[in-house]
Amino acid sequence: MSFGDPNNPYGQQPPQGGQPYGYPQQPQGQPGYGYPQQAPQGVPPQAGYGYPQQPGQQYPGYPDPQQQMYGGRPPYAHWGLRFLATLVDGLVLLLAYVPAVIGAAMGSDSAAAGILGLISIVAIFGVAIWMLVQEGKSGQTVGKKALGIRLLREIDGQPMGVGMAFVRRLAHFLDSIACYLGWLWPLWDDKKQTFADKVCSSVVVKG
Repeated sequence: MSFGDPNNPYGQQPPQGGQPYGYPQQPQGQPGYGYPQQAPQGVPPQAGYGYPQQPGQQYPGYPDPQQQMYGGRPPYAHWGLRFLATLVDGLVLLLAYVPAVIGAAMGSDSAAAGILGLISIVAIFGVAIWMLVQEGKSGQTVGKKALGIRLLREIDGQPMGVGMAFVRRLAHFLDSIACYLGWLWPLWDDKKQTFADKVCSSVVVKG
């Protein structure tokens, strides 16, 4: 019993326009690999693999860094706000000296004076470390929060992190080395930065 053309040893003709047996069949209407795919209705078309991205096109879920920094960035904090914030931080740190002052008034021979002095030392280091952590994580110390300003990374507007906040404090040495000129630099600088800000790529903004 035979099927189809008797001259065909397999008894069946391959379909017209099809691929030989053993090769993957190409679906109807679907472009091959390397060609842009047809986007479904309601979905914006995207370039295929290996095709250059159109100018101005952004991948979904990734904000434009220039738009984020220069389009939505709050204004820079001027020198007066920064000075007042530093003054408030200094007053908070000064409170940690109160136990030592009380101990000194009691006399150096008193055991209580020694205990109060130790409490004061621990409080000074504790307050300083706490404010450093707050500045690194949120961009605000007590003074900055009271004045409504924030320390951020210049490149992306995010908090600097505790490590870089500590490095920035060390870099304030550069602000003092040239007759304290670096501390006054925000008065005329376009980005209101000190020398330490420029070295650490940080800015202080309102908000």
